[in-house]
Amino acid sequence: MAEFLNTDIDSTIINSNTINSAEFYRQLRHHEQQWWLSRQRLIVLKERQIFWFGEKSLMMWLLWQLVSYVVVAMMVMLLSKLSMLHLSLWQYISIFALQTLIFIVMLGLKGHLAQKIYRDIHKEELAVEQTLNEMTILATDSFFDKVHRHSPLSLQRIHQQYASHLHLISLHHLLQQEVNKGRLALSQHAKNTAVLPVNLADDELAIFADNIFYKSLI
Repeated sequence: MAEFLNTDIDSTIINSNTINSAEFYRQLRHHEQQWWLSRQRLIVLKERQIFWFGEKSLMMWLLWQLVSYVVVAMMVMLLSKLSMLHLSLWQYISIFALQTLIFIVMLGLKGHLAQKIYRDIHKEELAVEQTLNEMTILATDSFFDKVHRHSPLSLQRIHQQYASHLHLISLHHLLQQEVNKGRLALSQHAKNTAVLPVNLADDELAIFADNIFYKSLI
């Protein structure tokens, strides 16, 4: 009777651990999606900041203004031809004068727009960091302990065995938190993936995943 009771207790513990593990991984996947979206938005914002407000941004503004003159001229000519409406020289001048005025106003607001995109970048950076911290907490309660017990392990092996539902780049960033805490040692065989676009980072890591090893220091 005691043997059956112990068997039932063990079975209950195993089933409970399985359920808890599944819940942890479900939450991990949910937070990973948020992390990916925030990280992608952050990359887009930084690219936009460099393009419109970087060192050579004034040249880009002037270039786009010239392009806009050509586009507006073509549209006005096309509309005039289709509607059989003939505009006078002064009407053409008025259209381009208005366009120039709008450009001057936008150029005057350049500093304000730069501050706005800077605030958006800062907000997105906080969202990325917060989501990664939440993922780290979940990973601590799910597979970090397994990684420590079975190390040294390659990133590819960890990905296949413990978190195959996560992207390689997500897993790499999570494990980096353990490296930063001095709990894991990382073999220096990976490129700097922090600046890679999300869609490229996973492919880049896949090439080196078999040679990126983590060794437990605890």
